[in-house]
Amino acid sequence: MNAPTLLVIAHGSRDPRHAATVHALVRRAGALRPGLRVETAFLDFNLPSVPGVLDRLAADGVREVVALPLLLTRAFHAKADIPAVLRQAPAGLRVRQAEVLGPSPLLLAAVERRLYEAGLAPGDKGSTGVVLASAGSSDPEAIAVIAETARELRRTGWCSVRPAFASASLPRTDEAVRALRAEPGVRRVAVAPYVIAPGRLPDRIAAGAAEADVLADVLGPAPELARLLLERYGAAVGAAADRLTAVG
Repeated sequence: MNAPTLLVIAHGSRDPRHAATVHALVRRAGALRPGLRVETAFLDFNLPSVPGVLDRLAADGVREVVALPLLLTRAFHAKADIPAVLRQAPAGLRVRQAEVLGPSPLLLAAVERRLYEAGLAPGDKGSTGVVLASAGSSDPEAIAVIAETARELRRTGWCSVRPAFASASLPRTDEAVRALRAEPGVRRVAVAPYVIAPGRLPDRIAAGAAEADVLADVLGPAPELARLLLERYGAAVGAAADRLTAVG
């Protein structure tokens, strides 16, 4: 029996860098699992759309799909937008929604990868404060996950880690940078964008990092994210198999 198709669902953006980064990440994940059909769709701004890809998969004879939200937290898009569009799938196409990417140790590893690529070294951790800068959300669950992610990153040895948000929530990136400057033991400040792809809000994070010593890149097609996509896919497939076994 063929493995379910993996459909990665990204938000989309008018910024062409967004879609290019998403496609690069999905290609990297697909290369890790030869033979697995992997598709990409967008909720808004970019093509192909989610309904368009679902229609095409059904026309191709696909019967099972794992829809993976390319999101770091379970906010409105994961709880409402994506389930709503998946309910429009053609009859006969079984679609399961996988969990969002975060939280995960692989995300922390990707953040550290980007910080090291920006010029830091493991030996700098004890004297470096990090601003973990996310896009922001009005969802309390999502905000709590970002705060816990910052605490987990701090436990890996960084001098201090503070969350910041580009929208909807406070503090902003520049405020977190100034707060870290005032902390004892912090000799340099780095901003780590906790976002997957470039766009308007990541650009806002970069602008807020003007007074920081180091600005890391977005997570993008980091190998850890590619592995995480397949991990979430595997968990969704395994959970479905467990349910079938229980019923049987």
